[in-house]
Amino acid sequence: VQLVESGGGLVQTGGSLRLSCAASGSIFSINAMGWYRQAPGKQRELVAVIISGGSTNYADSVKGRFTISRDNAKNTVYLQMNSLKPEDTAVYFCAASITTAQGMGVMVANDYWGQGTQVTVSS
Repeated sequence: VQLVESGGGLVQTGGSLRLSCAASGSIFSINAMGWYRQAPGKQRELVAVIISGGSTNYADSVKGRFTISRDNAKNTVYLQMNSLKPEDTAVYFCAASITTAQGMGVMVANDYWGQGTQVTVSS
């Protein structure tokens, strides 16, 4: 299973960016997909998550500005980021909890991570 992210870049304060993350491989089901971020010198933090039923959860710092969505047919999750602030600058990582079929009816759920994409918001 691979997660491939795209959409990062440099934007001015107040601008918008849209991140995408596509999952590929021998996927039986995707249980949840989400975005984390890590700024220099800080711990990785959860930004937003969407579970298989469509429920979403956001970090308080991005509520009302970021929207997570998912295209189940494409195994892709999106993060629409509006009203960006300099403190949103970080490497953004896609993460997913994915169940794969191991053969003989065995299903295994694992967490997978993308390689990260840089988002820089200039003041």
